[in-house]
Amino acid sequence: MAEPVPAAVPNATDSNGTEVLNATAKFVATPEGTALAYGSLVVMALLPIFFGALRSVTCSKSKELGDGGYDSGFRNSADAPETITSRDAARFPIIASCTLFGLYLFFKVFSQEYINLLLSVYFFVLGVLALSHTMSPAMARIFPESFPNKQYQLLFTQGSGESKEEIVNYEFDTKNLVCLVLSSVVGVWYLLKKHWIANNVFGLAFALNGVELLHLNNVSTGCILLGGLFVYDVFWVFGTNVMVTVAKSFEAPIKLVFPQDLLEKGLGASNFAMLGLGDIVIPGIFIALLLRFDVSLKKNSRTYFVSSFLAYIFGLGLTIFVMHTFKHAQVGGGAGRSDVREALSEPRNRAGSVEPGS
Repeated sequence: MAEPVPAAVPNATDSNGTEVLNATAKFVATPEGTALAYGSLVVMALLPIFFGALRSVTCSKSKELGDGGYDSGFRNSADAPETITSRDAARFPIIASCTLFGLYLFFKVFSQEYINLLLSVYFFVLGVLALSHTMSPAMARIFPESFPNKQYQLLFTQGSGESKEEIVNYEFDTKNLVCLVLSSVVGVWYLLKKHWIANNVFGLAFALNGVELLHLNNVSTGCILLGGLFVYDVFWVFGTNVMVTVAKSFEAPIKLVFPQDLLEKGLGASNFAMLGLGDIVIPGIFIALLLRFDVSLKKNSRTYFVSSFLAYIFGLGLTIFVMHTFKHAQVGGGAGRSDVREALSEPRNRAGSVEPGS
């Protein structure tokens, strides 16, 4: 969660009439602003988990059709879910650690400005594609049947004759193009302004796609993943300064934010409370697994899904309470895992630079 940004105040004057320069006062969020920020973060965390879990059921059914030799309905491999095995879950904390340490070295060796420029372009492309994929089902229902929906195919091949090999084979239609254009508008807005609303739109799209398309194959795999990430949290958050250094330097829509001073400053607010996407996607794919299990039982009840969803709400709420009370990031455990970083919650001013809280 966010420490408020120190706000500059006009130069003060002491008892002798001498002007005191560089006087600052720490912004103190009102109870209403804090409650609104934390409540909004909880709601934003629940939305991609709920809808992503529902969409993962549809994805799973389509994948089963494909595995059975029928038409799966996936026009492109990117739309198909990726199954996480026990081996993948065991290797994930190691791969994440290598990636994190690699970013740490990059930020130490190269200019932060150029690295963030490269990352901004990279996440612009990913964000546009993720948001377009998120919007597609809704757009399909909005457009009338009389809408001229033409089919297109983007095909790149290598070689010729019998040795010809497909490199890219992507099918799309006019509705997909409309989604892509709308997503690109949001992408340009984020790229130019880094506005917190644009950041949240991309963040929600990433989270929903993650919950929808990343499938655990069984409960034990989920336990291995959560257990491994617990150790990952403990080591990198409290054992080293690597996580803090990367988080301070990293500029990307990998977190949801909500201003604590929205009531005072409106959309131009800049004192943020924040929640990392890992707090949503990691427990979210576990909750989605339990929903698919409920569906496989062919009963009207959704006992496992509802229980895990309520447990996540309780865990996230408890984590926010502890972090707000003790002003310190917490490592997670179980379905309510929280990897909100203290450094990620250091608010940014309007120019985009990081100002540490006290």
